[in-house]
Amino acid sequence: MSQYENYKSLFGNLYQDTQIQLSAKMSEHTHFKVGGPVDILLTPNTKQQIAESIKICKSNNIPFYVIGNGSNILVKDSGIRGVVIKLCELNIIERKQNIIKAQCGALLKDLSEEALGASLTGFEFACGIPGSVGGAVFMNAGAYDGEISYVIQEAEVIDDNGNIIVLTKDELQLGYRTSLVMQKGYVVISATFCLQDGEKEKVKNRVFELTKRREERQPLEFPSAGSTFKRPEGYFAGKLIQDAGLKGFTIGGAAVSEKHSGFVINKGNASAKDILAVIKHVQEEVKKQFGVELHPEVRILGED
Repeated sequence: MSQYENYKSLFGNLYQDTQIQLSAKMSEHTHFKVGGPVDILLTPNTKQQIAESIKICKSNNIPFYVIGNGSNILVKDSGIRGVVIKLCELNIIERKQNIIKAQCGALLKDLSEEALGASLTGFEFACGIPGSVGGAVFMNAGAYDGEISYVIQEAEVIDDNGNIIVLTKDELQLGYRTSLVMQKGYVVISATFCLQDGEKEKVKNRVFELTKRREERQPLEFPSAGSTFKRPEGYFAGKLIQDAGLKGFTIGGAAVSEKHSGFVINKGNASAKDILAVIKHVQEEVKKQFGVELHPEVRILGED
């Protein structure tokens, strides 16, 4: 038993038993389907539970990590010491005219469907992104010429003092795959988006077009964390990897996708070590052949 499992009682007055799991397999909570156990997994369903959980961890020097849908995370094979706070239970979406407010655990595809149902445009780009609102704001997620910064109005976050505050779009400092939330280690608990009135058929057609493009070009049949690398300035990561002759490159159960070289996939029996080895080899070869450094977009957590 890890030393941190002894701290379960600290959360007993805050959570129901079903919201606390010991030695939870992180392979069951990430899209990559790999990773060892976390000592304590918490699944809060109120923002007060999130804030209090973070305060408990900080006051007891317990390492903690906050995740959403697990779509952009790679957990190492020995797992995570401490606490993981998974926010998927906070998933309420509310709309008033062209303003949509969503809790951190709401899926982007569900927001896209809400917008389509109300004939609102601006969120079509997110229809195929498998992540949740919290993670999307954290990294300013984007696809197909759209990104969170284009539509967000404000976000409710927990700051490093445990206070719940509201940050405007400008205060969020959203850049390419970055934000103030990421830089400061804040936690997003909800976000408000301002969309535009549109024609329902046009919005529907755009969603259909992007969904079809994603299905045709991305290896959705395999576990992955989406695009593995950030886009290097002036280049496309997938093109560099393909030109380096790495399409299909395999170590153990991990491989560069034959369908889209920007994706490292789990072919079914990969370990996190395999995936990290493929990532490292790709970085080394692209640097060697083209002088370009590739930086992972996926968030890597845990111990080897």
